[in-house]
Amino acid sequence: MSGPRFTLEAFHEAHLPEGGREVDAIVAVTADDTAAAGATTESAVVVMIDCSGSMGDPSTKIAAARRATRAALDALPDGVLVAVVAGRHDARMVFPTAERLVVLDRTTRRQAHAAVETLAPSGGTAIGTWLTLAQRLLTPHPRRLRHAIMLTDGRDEHETPEDLAAALSTCEGVFTCDARGIGTDWVVEEVRGIAGRLLGTADIVAEPEGLAADFEGIVERAMGKGVGDVALRVWAPRGATVRSVKQVSPAVEDLTDRRTPDPAKPLVGLYPLGSWGDETREYHVRIALEPLAVGEEILAARVGVAAPGAGTGSAVEVLAETRVPVTWTGDPALSTRLNPRVAHYTGQAELAEAIQEGLDARRAGDVPTATARLGRAVALATASGNAETSALLEKVVEVDDPATGRVRLRREVTAADEMTLDVRSTRTARVRESG
Repeated sequence: MSGPRFTLEAFHEAHLPEGGREVDAIVAVTADDTAAAGATTESAVVVMIDCSGSMGDPSTKIAAARRATRAALDALPDGVLVAVVAGRHDARMVFPTAERLVVLDRTTRRQAHAAVETLAPSGGTAIGTWLTLAQRLLTPHPRRLRHAIMLTDGRDEHETPEDLAAALSTCEGVFTCDARGIGTDWVVEEVRGIAGRLLGTADIVAEPEGLAADFEGIVERAMGKGVGDVALRVWAPRGATVRSVKQVSPAVEDLTDRRTPDPAKPLVGLYPLGSWGDETREYHVRIALEPLAVGEEILAARVGVAAPGAGTGSAVEVLAETRVPVTWTGDPALSTRLNPRVAHYTGQAELAEAIQEGLDARRAGDVPTATARLGRAVALATASGNAETSALLEKVVEVDDPATGRVRLRREVTAADEMTLDVRSTRTARVRESG
């Protein structure tokens, strides 16, 4: 029986200077033929809708949430397991009324539509409670690709940050979650943190009328996934240290602290990657080595993709792998040659950081820092060809010279424009291939 195919390619600095210790590698991971896994109907989806009191102000928000939930249900194929949850200061089942998932078909789809019409705003916001209910619903279905959609319009104010963190720890590894904020009264850091921890996407839907199309897009992408529970497998030699592991495309996400050891191989760490369709993602792996003599070569890392072992007697099954060899040299022409892909994605990570620091300074009234950091972001976005981010930056700053990053803060910036730049700051541009 055919199955998904993964291929990996490493781009790295092949030569280190005398005494050099750190190696940076960009590893491109490509998945093909994931549809062979037949996961479209082997999926389970929970939709969590904020029904706190603020969703009624204005009433167009809750109406849009109803329309979007119906659109999501209509976009799902028959055979998927589904549930709809209303989130307030507590979480309650909307469809079905019992705490379980149901198989979507013509009858249950009609029943779900009717139940969604009862969504009404009241109460507060405790997002961790919503996530915990989704976890209880999805945990009994480990053989399915498990996905959640979460919509909120406000701050997570009826629980502590520790409560939310504990809920995310419970959900991690159980399901992926795409998180959306509607309007401009929610907190970017909260929504982005939820999506990042649960290996999903975060975005703003500033106007209610855009929500249904956004939910349809989420479902379309989720149903395009064919493989779940995939991990990046990183081996480094004894005496070496894996400094960091970050996804750098299609968005920046730090996976370093998500490492779990391979119990059978102490030099191997596993980093969760979530579910995959036919796509390419890229990862930045940084390894610290004990330096060897000039002319010596060492295998700095083996980077692979792994899935849970299936009857192999191993904790994981390695699906594909690439190697990162390096040589110490006394030739500066070799040791100072920076790999273009490493340089590009290092700049994209700096771009996200510059935007977030610049917006923080702007909110704090620190004009010089905000101008400097957002100007740096403009220069980085221009140099890397990140047209989407450049356009978002121009709504917050007036650009005098994009190449040097000479900018002025705009006097009038809408909350929606600022939040859109913030929540999308981690999206990266792919490397522009030469030729």
